[in-house]
Amino acid sequence: MIIDGRQIAEEILSALEKERGAFGALTLGVLMVSGDAATESFIKIKSRAAARLDVEVRRFGPGEMQQALTCDGIIVQMPIPNAEALIAALPPEKDVDALNKNSLVRPPVAEAIAEILKRTGVKPRGKRAVVVGAGRLVGAPAAKLLHELGADVEVVTNRDGSLTSLKTADIVVLGAGEPGLVKPEMLKKGVVLVDAGTSEAGGKLAGDADPSCADVCSVFTPVPGGIGPIAVAMIFKNLFVLAKAARK
Repeated sequence: MIIDGRQIAEEILSALEKERGAFGALTLGVLMVSGDAATESFIKIKSRAAARLDVEVRRFGPGEMQQALTCDGIIVQMPIPNAEALIAALPPEKDVDALNKNSLVRPPVAEAIAEILKRTGVKPRGKRAVVVGAGRLVGAPAAKLLHELGADVEVVTNRDGSLTSLKTADIVVLGAGEPGLVKPEMLKKGVVLVDAGTSEAGGKLAGDADPSCADVCSVFTPVPGGIGPIAVAMIFKNLFVLAKAARK
């Protein structure tokens, strides 16, 4: 099954549209530097969803946290200089990406993975899961989610030569950011593969999995059009949650 992330995102955004009337003006601040094609693509997708939900997106440079704090929610768009300091200064009540350890919401990628597992009837409990990459946006939240859902989780990186463990995994989450890193022969037949490793290759977005991996997977999220649109929708779901809490 190849996941249509755009359709799932459409359903989530449609539900959020029905909630939008509960708020007044909403703003989303994005701390960022002018980036590569992948970064600009992310911002464009987020801005399109924001416009649909009548949320104003304001861009700020990495030294403009104080100005960004006037917004209802804030994104620290990676990669960015002094990322750790910016995240440490980010109030939990405005942290829509759940980068701060005290965040009031769950990371959008984790929310997106949970949504896919629910919709496909995949139950991680007792299954072997391998997460490639330990980053703050994908690897760490994915591993935490799968552990909470009862999976036996291993986190690996391409650098330590442990990708051989993919062959025994029932669930694989990719977040290395290395285009075409994983090939079909590295996977077990019937694996659930969530590719969240978006990066740039030849000026286009590409995932960590070679597209031909879909042939051996029971569930496969393509790049583009898989986990990305769902995670973007979850950003705005988180924004609504935080905005509701702030207005109580």
